[in-house]
Amino acid sequence: MDLSEVVKKLGLSESKHLIRKAAELRRLCDVQFDSSIIGVGEVCKAIICLEIAATRLGVLFDRQSAIRLSGMSEKAYSRSFNSLQNGLGVKNNLDVRELAIQFGCVRLIPFVKKGLSLYKERFLASLPASRRASADFTRPLFTSVAFYLCAKKHKLKVDKLKLIELCGAFEPEFSNVSTSMKDLCHDVFGVAKEKKDAGDVKGNRELLDVLPGKRKMEDGGYLSDDEPEFSSYKKIKRTEKHAYL
Repeated sequence: MDLSEVVKKLGLSESKHLIRKAAELRRLCDVQFDSSIIGVGEVCKAIICLEIAATRLGVLFDRQSAIRLSGMSEKAYSRSFNSLQNGLGVKNNLDVRELAIQFGCVRLIPFVKKGLSLYKERFLASLPASRRASADFTRPLFTSVAFYLCAKKHKLKVDKLKLIELCGAFEPEFSNVSTSMKDLCHDVFGVAKEKKDAGDVKGNRELLDVLPGKRKMEDGGYLSDDEPEFSSYKKIKRTEKHAYL
């Protein structure tokens, strides 16, 4: 589908800059990978590329209209959006203040910032010295999880699925980081009954990459033992197993 046609159907203001940016993203998709392999057809790809371009350019985008035009369910569209965005290596820039304003929770800002700072400090303390320099907390997933946990502690309702959508993550990733933050930052997020010392927490260094590809308990880093039956990692592996059945 032609991008100009999609723009008109979505009621977006005719913007050559927007269309040019979306076209650039679509070409990048075609060069880097076959989007059909991850279940993204040509029409959906055009729509998603427009949404990514609109977000990066600060153009108002109606996702519900986009979902209707794509002919997909909201869940399927979100999954395709995340897959395509991750495949392109495009990161969302989520600012704590912008999130607080969007969800009407401005008073959470200092708590979220404090939580992120403490989490980074304590997580790094649990890593081997050789791993600390390469640790990257810039993914918007960390900001979204901290915001969600702070809202939960202060009994403020926020749309978890919307947060996951905004940070371009998957629900298992969100849950894994959430478990990590609750264990290491009890004094800020106040979920667990007892705060765990960073040095005593078993773990995996790949949590910083969020996707739990090759985790080993002895590698250092973080793996929750908050639930006796299934660790956070095992939950994700179980989810992945079912996904392929």
